[in-house]
Amino acid sequence: MKLSSNDLRRWCRLLHRDLSFIFAGMVFIYALSGIFMNHRDQINPRYTITRTEQTLSDLPAKEAFTRETVEAIMSEMAIEEAYTKHYFPKENQLKVFLKGGSLLEVDITSGNAVYESIKRRPLIGHMTNLHYNPGKWWTWFADIFAVALIVITLTGLFMLKGNKGLWGRGGIELLIGIAIPILFILLS
Repeated sequence: MKLSSNDLRRWCRLLHRDLSFIFAGMVFIYALSGIFMNHRDQINPRYTITRTEQTLSDLPAKEAFTRETVEAIMSEMAIEEAYTKHYFPKENQLKVFLKGGSLLEVDITSGNAVYESIKRRPLIGHMTNLHYNPGKWWTWFADIFAVALIVITLTGLFMLKGNKGLWGRGGIELLIGIAIPILFILLS
């Protein structure tokens, strides 16, 4: 059975349409989270970090710090995360690690305390996590997604004929789309 150019274009449209609908959500998620990933120097896409400073008084000497002493300071500062451990990286600097990655630092001489609360961003944090390949099943899905994008691209190239297709304006646009990343590679 011989496949005519009209049949080929019809099959390209069918594949292009169906794969595009199947993977449209994934394209949207990757595109949106990719924008956040591109601007990591302006916004942390995975976590929100809140910094609170407070001056504490009547702090005990370094030798008197116990877990209970540290938890009392945390209570005074209204810190809700659970205590993990504490230590003194410098003579008068107390560092407290909290569950979930938050951190409390206290200068026991001056009483200056800095609390950095770290919370995962509810939606975008999970979406950006997909860029880091979170597991074996995701690897399989991401590979299928990548193959589908290749098929969507190739079928899109052959859907139109004439001066709007691959041998006309579409071909020129294709060359521009190939040239842009090549220029970035060569110039960086």
